Formats: sequence, C-alpha cells, structure tokens
Amino acid sequence: MVDVVNTVRAGLAEHFGGAEPVSAKVTFLGADAIEILRFGPTGDGTYHYVSLGCSRNPMTDPMAMVSDDVAGPRAEVVVALRGPTPTGLARSIAVLASSPVVEGLVLEPDALIDLQQPLWEPAPFNAFLLGVGEIGEIPLPEPYPPVRILSATPITATEAAWVRLKGAEAMRLAWAQDGVDVLDQGRRAAQPS
Repeated sequence: MVDVVNTVRAGLAEHFGGAEPVSAKVTFLGADAIEILRFGPTGDGTYHYVSLGCSRNPMTDPMAMVSDDVAGPRAEVVVALRGPTPTGLARSIAVLASSPVVEGLVLEPDALIDLQQPLWEPAPFNAFLLGVGEIGEIPLPEPYPPVRILSATPITATEAAWVRLKGAEAMRLAWAQDGVDVLDQGRRAAQPS
C-alpha cells in the first residue's frame, strides 16, 4: 500500500527547496483531516498554501457504478498570495480539498468551485478558479497515477459569473488585459466587458 500523503509531502518539500512549512489541520465531521501547508515567502513576498490530504483517495464521479481505488485521478490544490496569512483561508482551502469526498466533485483545471461565502474575512472572494499549477505533478509508484497540484485562484462573485458565462480562459485573459494581479489578496475585481 502506497502512503500517498507522505509521498506528496516529500514531493512538495522538494519543490520548495526542502523548506519546512508551517502547517494547520482542519477536520470536518465524517471526513479525514486536511492539512494546509504554508511555504514561503518567496523573494517577492508570495506564500504558497497547499492542501495535503485531498489526494489520499482518488476522485470519482458519485454517479459511477464502479469506482477505481487505484487508477482514479488524485489532486491537491495550492493558493498563492502575497501578504500576511488571511484569517479563515486555511479553512476555505480545506473545504475545497475535501469537496471530492464530501460532495463527489472531481477537481480539474478550469473548474469553478463556489463556496458561497467569503474565503477569508474581509475578502470579496467567495470562489476558487482551478488551473494548471506551477508545481505540476508528483509521481506515485505504478500503477497509481501522479498527483496533480492544481492552482486555486480566489475570485469574486462577479468574476465567477463571468467564468460561468464565458469560461475560465476568458477570465484569465480579462485579468491580463485589466492588469489584475491575482496574487494580491487586496486586489480589485476584473471588469470584463
């Protein structure tokens, strides 16, 4: 039996140059604990908040007749932000990371996960837009597939509506055109037209 969580932890430590992260555990009734690891800051003051525990089990469609405990996709999420750690962010990341077990969601690039409450106080963000992260994948021994580390960008209700209407790539293009810095936790929302 592969210890997926410790393998992912080792892969994350390697990616971040062997740095020892600050960690917090969040537990929800009926689900395994999710650990949130905080790496950083980097040279520009960016912290990386990474879930650990989502990949413990493969993500499966709850409507599937048969689930595959080995070959199903596995993922963790990373939120990158500059500035001090926002109060409540760890819990929001844990809610996101536990959603495959609790709600049967499959986390994948371009998915919009709306928590319908502020991701931290007093944030205007209430949803995450998932994308392909800079960390990439952490390999597991065969026959297990690698664990994907997905970026999770906090977004506002207006931006979430735009994603639903136009798609994730249109939102990223609007951020680029508006000069929106998604790493700035005090940023303004994009005003796509």
